[in-house]
Amino acid sequence: MQARQHWYRDPKLQARMFMVYGALIALYLAFTAVLWYAGVGIVVIALVAGGLAIFQYFFSDKLVIATMGAKPVTPAQAPELHAMVDRLAQQMDLPKPKVYYMDTDVPNAFATGRNPQNAVICVTSAIWNQLSRDEMIAVLGHELSHVKNRDVFVMALASFFATIAGFITQWGFFLSMGRRDERGGNAMALVWLASFVVSIVSTLILIPLLSRQRELAADRGSAVATGAPGDLISALMKISGRMNQIPQEDLRRVESANAFFIVPALKGVSLRTLTSTHPSLEQRIEQLQRIQRQMEGVA
Repeated sequence: MQARQHWYRDPKLQARMFMVYGALIALYLAFTAVLWYAGVGIVVIALVAGGLAIFQYFFSDKLVIATMGAKPVTPAQAPELHAMVDRLAQQMDLPKPKVYYMDTDVPNAFATGRNPQNAVICVTSAIWNQLSRDEMIAVLGHELSHVKNRDVFVMALASFFATIAGFITQWGFFLSMGRRDERGGNAMALVWLASFVVSIVSTLILIPLLSRQRELAADRGSAVATGAPGDLISALMKISGRMNQIPQEDLRRVESANAFFIVPALKGVSLRTLTSTHPSLEQRIEQLQRIQRQMEGVA
């Protein structure tokens, strides 16, 4: 048990996530202070943005499933897939999610749902046909780790003020947003500038950075649940290598789910950017190799 605890958690990964949380909180508090100073009627804007966030939180899974054209599969239709999900859910102390299947040449998988009781896990026909049984289990472990970590909720919460800022940036000059005094013109300009900065920094830098850390955490969760980091390494390499062989038209059909996928359905695009929702393949493999060494007691 002591050896297991040695590699179960990654203090550096946790520290990075807390740093991102802290930066988002500081940014959002500064944004709130600017709105208060300018006398903006934040309540109305918060209600509108909150309504959008609540809709996304409760219906994002249904929207993704509908957009992808995924279909539910029963244990009778996919006994081996259900058996894998059953076993992993029990190991990870999770309710069994709904299982969906999508017929496409894009090898991928994703999980969604606002909480573990309402989770959905979906695999494509291509990934099911191309991965070995152990690699498939590793991929499912990654997706169930997202469910266990409540990543849909975490990302929705992180995006709330970014949604407000984006709303003001797009519509601020056309809305009546509360008190207008002798500072009215300058206050409005200040609010718009602050909203623009918050929207850019949070949406293009901090939230993607948080998403990348959550992906690394899900990789670690899979390694812990399966005890086989090498299987996930092999799966990630197969999926990534296959992307460049898929027609661009097929990739476009599923691009709306890229933030959910275990590997984005992209061709010839580097993931070494501030705006990427996923870490680079090299970074993911390096972490999994480190976990493997720790499990073997050589690190």
